[in-house]
Amino acid sequence: MAKRDFYEILGLTKTASAEEIKKAYRKVAMQFHPDRNPGDKAAEEKFKEAAEAYEILSDADKKAQYDRYGHAGVSGSARGGHGGAGGMNMDDIFSQFGDIFGDDVFGNFFGGGGGQRSRGGQRSRGIRGSNLRVKLKLTYEEIAKGVTKNIKVKKHVVCTTCTGSGAKDKGSVQNCGTCGGSGQVRRVQNTFLGQMQTVTTCPTCNGEGSTVTAKCTSCKGEGRVYGEETVSIDIPAGVQEGMQLNISGRGNAGERGGSAGDLIILIEEEPHKELHREGLNVAYELHISFTDAAFGTQVEVPTIDGRAKIKIPAGTQSGKIFRLKGKGFPAVNSYEKGDQLIQVNIWTPQNLTSDEKAMLEKLSSSPNFKPHPDKNERNFFEKIKDMFS
Repeated sequence: MAKRDFYEILGLTKTASAEEIKKAYRKVAMQFHPDRNPGDKAAEEKFKEAAEAYEILSDADKKAQYDRYGHAGVSGSARGGHGGAGGMNMDDIFSQFGDIFGDDVFGNFFGGGGGQRSRGGQRSRGIRGSNLRVKLKLTYEEIAKGVTKNIKVKKHVVCTTCTGSGAKDKGSVQNCGTCGGSGQVRRVQNTFLGQMQTVTTCPTCNGEGSTVTAKCTSCKGEGRVYGEETVSIDIPAGVQEGMQLNISGRGNAGERGGSAGDLIILIEEEPHKELHREGLNVAYELHISFTDAAFGTQVEVPTIDGRAKIKIPAGTQSGKIFRLKGKGFPAVNSYEKGDQLIQVNIWTPQNLTSDEKAMLEKLSSSPNFKPHPDKNERNFFEKIKDMFS
């Protein structure tokens, strides 16, 4: 099933400001919040769908990629990875966007308080890992067809000794004495309006609700170590130089069980020996001899996916452009496909023998060898404009 447009989900247009995006998400999320719709699976899916849309549109970089390339530009960016909204984790949604609900009377009911609590009163764990940027070079063939790449990434990974807790053993973790394991500190103040209750993140455990009494010897209490991981990346067909793909949760591992950052893939194009890319089109310069141009010929030219034969009609002029329909690159977010444009260049001999000079001198006086361009034929500038339109 095709994904819905993120702007449509939140009832917005592409010109929406950051504040408008936040307000729209808050409205939709509160409408379909699981606590307001207990047992309603459809409402829960819409809640997840709204969270996925907000995660992309609230991030300036991801929003720019989405505006330009659609869903393909942010493939795997949301918490659920390639699983879409249905694969998103509810705890991640509440821990990441909990502050959206924390600034009005619904805050306590919806588990607000700065995003330190997830649904059902569960505490957020650890510190989120940082994002990683990796450059990935692709050939024209890989870009045209799409490809799955397995790359090795050096980064912080979860410590296998303590499984990310940062503790020496299970007995080395205890509830925080300041907040009693809740991760939050509640304060009641008397004001002229009556008693006001505020909820803040526990300063002792930073909202984790627990403290480590004896640190893991492998990771020194961080819950992560520096290592290497092989990541499989699905590259959609038609990506371009400079495009970024965000793979959620495959960046640096978080500290003490915190969620991992994102892996940001920066696309680079490996130059082709014979072809040149111009948007969705592919350009190729074909050099032929004067005699082939005069008599006509059939030649073989390189394309993205192999070679193709084209017919050069007799009397072809230098600068003539032939078009191979659909032999260019596909668009990332539509069914559009570019063409291959072949510009003919007639090769002029640079070293002639005395016999060759004599033959050409004899021919040069012939009326057929006097230039007489067709007035109906487009000029050089019109051809260039057409070539890259």
